[in-house]
Amino acid sequence: MSNTNTRTITAEAETEQEADEEVACPECGGRLVVDDEHGETICDDCGLVVSEDGIDRGPEWRAFDAAEKDEKSRVGAPTTNMMHDKGLSTNIDWRDKDAYGNSLGSRQRKKMQRLRKWNERFRTRDSKERNLKQALGEIDRMASALGLPENVRETASVIYRRALDENLLPGRSIEGVSTSAVYAAARQAGVPRSLDEIAEVSRVEKSEIARTYRYVVRELGLEVKPADPESYVPRFASDLGLSEEAQHRARKLLQNAKEQGVHSGKSPVGLAAAAVYAAALLTNEKTTQAAVSEVADISEVTIRNRYHELLEAEQGLPVA
Repeated sequence: MSNTNTRTITAEAETEQEADEEVACPECGGRLVVDDEHGETICDDCGLVVSEDGIDRGPEWRAFDAAEKDEKSRVGAPTTNMMHDKGLSTNIDWRDKDAYGNSLGSRQRKKMQRLRKWNERFRTRDSKERNLKQALGEIDRMASALGLPENVRETASVIYRRALDENLLPGRSIEGVSTSAVYAAARQAGVPRSLDEIAEVSRVEKSEIARTYRYVVRELGLEVKPADPESYVPRFASDLGLSEEAQHRARKLLQNAKEQGVHSGKSPVGLAAAAVYAAALLTNEKTTQAAVSEVADISEVTIRNRYHELLEAEQGLPVA
């Protein structure tokens, strides 16, 4: 064997020996572990500190939950179910300007136009992705019109994705299923909207929304509790400009109605509207049945009927 080969084998043996020493304790031969918090490498068996003042290669910031971690991360926007590609694709700005805000020349504008076109084609490569893109756009539009928070939009997007994966769309419109997803997500999140409110911002009829909603909930096995009338009170009271005292009184009326069983079989929206109207009168705040009817999108007759039932259930209160 030549001297060159001998030196090569010796060098490899020394490298392997050094690697073994790095992962074994020099005192007892135990396993070494790295303590990132203190920047030390210690033996797991005898506790010997083998090295200290290690380099912390993690971020300089701290996060106490997932949302804060995503917010402080510097590696791009977090993935989201609200976009058909989950936000992992490239977005090309629609403005024909460079990074300094200067307008692009005619040649560069044509180039960017071509890039946008091809980028759009690659983002939606098949019918399923085109379907998903259209539906998620509808969900975002309706949620914005209804003032629903981001978590409801995320849940609605997940519901629609499940419906698409389980092949529930044949025979039903994209708009109908996406509207049903928004309706179900809002109820699950405890910020429900009435079917009439949903129908106002949807592109499909109320009867189709109700039918598709029942189908989606049944097929996907969604757990959707009956809407609580109290969840409508803050929104109605805010739109009418009522005080916190009126809101509190409306909740007390509804709680008493539940105890008496008056709410059974009644529309949650109607009960909430009647409770808000009754509470306004009891706290001497000015409002009318017409104003409550407009805010709650329910008839004045329903408000009057529920209003009398709530006051009758309330012990010791006069029936107006």
